Amino acid sequence: MSDVKQDSIQLVLCDMDGTLLLPDHTLSPRNLAAVKALQAAGIYFTLASGRPPRAMRGIIEQLGIELPVAGFNGGLLVNADGEYLQSHHVPHEAVIKTLALLAEHEVEVWLFVDDQWLVRDPSGEMVPREQHGLGYAPQVVESFEPYLHQVHKIVATCLNAPLLIELEQRLQPLLSGLAVASRSQACYLDITALKANKGDALVTLADFLNVPLSCTAAIGDGGNDPAMFHRAGLSIAMGQAPEDIRKQAMQVTASNVEDGVAQAIERFIL
Repeated sequence: MSDVKQDSIQLVLCDMDGTLLLPDHTLSPRNLAAVKALQAAGIYFTLASGRPPRAMRGIIEQLGIELPVAGFNGGLLVNADGEYLQSHHVPHEAVIKTLALLAEHEVEVWLFVDDQWLVRDPSGEMVPREQHGLGYAPQVVESFEPYLHQVHKIVATCLNAPLLIELEQRLQPLLSGLAVASRSQACYLDITALKANKGDALVTLADFLNVPLSCTAAIGDGGNDPAMFHRAGLSIAMGQAPEDIRKQAMQVTASNVEDGVAQAIERFIL
């Protein structure tokens, strides 16, 4: 349980998919109203997502966010005007090691370079799902070779969740000291730079806004969210999050289909 006073929160950093958004990637009226109530109360609210910034813009506009947001799990911090506040690329050595391991398994592999979503096979089973979530189509490339020094995120994806768990466990020691491997959702394994995590993003945003970390709150549901849970003054997990994620948060709210973010804002912050 948190010992942070409910009226002390000055900044809320919130995950998007599986947290703020419904399963169809839309924003519910109740969650929208709760965020607007936060803003009206003078409390900062912004987003941290595994998505590229381009795929966050529609929700940013709906919420009227004028603060920097964290894309690629913190790999890119982007100001409201589109200017980069901070950018972290996956080291070339980590890219090579990751691609070599993933090539041995039946997974789709994508690269994200700035706002470009690069695929070699546009007919992959997971491509339509990602295109629906991002709101734009991938760029098809013959080879990833020209982009290996510019990668913000590598994604391995398939419907075989146990395989992605195994790959996550194998990549973590392989990439130790170089990059981070974590599942943002059951079917998505993200590889990002060491500094590209939501915990460091929260620290940077809090510093940028002159907010003490003890006065921050973080809300999320996936394997890339405990990094910000461990840095925030108040951490809140979604009700449908896996048990190991819920255990790392100070509080648990309802699921994303039950407007858990709105309930968390109303109960723990406002």
